[in-house]
Amino acid sequence: MADYDFRPGGSLKLKGGVADGGIVKKKKKSKSKSKLDDVNERDRERLKELLLSEDMGSTPASASGSNRGSPSPSNGNERKTDAERRFEEAQRRRLLGKVAKIANKTHKDRVNEFNAKLESLSEHHDIPKVGPG
Repeated sequence: MADYDFRPGGSLKLKGGVADGGIVKKKKKSKSKSKLDDVNERDRERLKELLLSEDMGSTPASASGSNRGSPSPSNGNERKTDAERRFEEAQRRRLLGKVAKIANKTHKDRVNEFNAKLESLSEHHDIPKVGPG
C-alpha cells in the first residue's frame, strides 16, 4: 500500500504550454473590406452591362473577356436552329404559364387543394396509429 500513498495536489500539468514554446494557434487574416467592396462593385457593373446588353442586343467587351470559357448570350442565338429557338420559346411560355397559375392562387386555395389530394389517396398512405388506443 505504500506505493499508493503519494497523491500530488493541484491541477494536471501539461507539457509544452504557450510559455514553453508549444503550439501557438495562428490567427486568421481578415480580408480587407476595400478588396471586397471592389469585387462587389465590379460584379454589379458586369450585371448592369449584361442587362443593358440584353436590352440593346449587343455584348459588352468586359463581359465576354471575363467569361472566356462560356459563350456570350447573344452569340448563342445565332448558332441555334429554328427548332431549338421554337423549343426554347415554348419552354419559356410554359414556365410563364406555370408562374402565372401559381401566382393567382392564395395560400388558402393551395391548402384546400392539397387536402383534397390527400383525401383522394388510399388508406395505404395514411399515418399509422402508434400506441394503445
